[in-house]
Amino acid sequence: MRRLRALRPRTVRAAWWGWKAAGSARQELRVGPVDRLKLPPAPPIGPDAERGVAFALRRRRATCLESALVRQAMLAARGVRREVVIGVARPAGAFRAHAWLEGDAVDGRFTELVRRPHG
Repeated sequence: MRRLRALRPRTVRAAWWGWKAAGSARQELRVGPVDRLKLPPAPPIGPDAERGVAFALRRRRATCLESALVRQAMLAARGVRREVVIGVARPAGAFRAHAWLEGDAVDGRFTELVRRPHG
């Protein structure tokens, strides 16, 4: 049986921000382009509180693009700059698109199309 870790207040704050930010990303992506997206400012989130954001993204069933954008904003709040990468699967199979953060492990079937720098 998995042991539950005690939730720290900063982890809960991070989860709450992640929930709001993912909802905001979803709503804004429906009506406008990704380069105009504005997320709520992230609170100070340390590496140990990132699991709160990850939990919120899973519970909200965020798309890969929503997740990448929220994670990008979270890391930027800590001074870590990573670009969002959007790519498509190679033509051998059905069309598939995926978004991830620069440096993430990604299936090699995706060919990069565009990058979105933070800011």
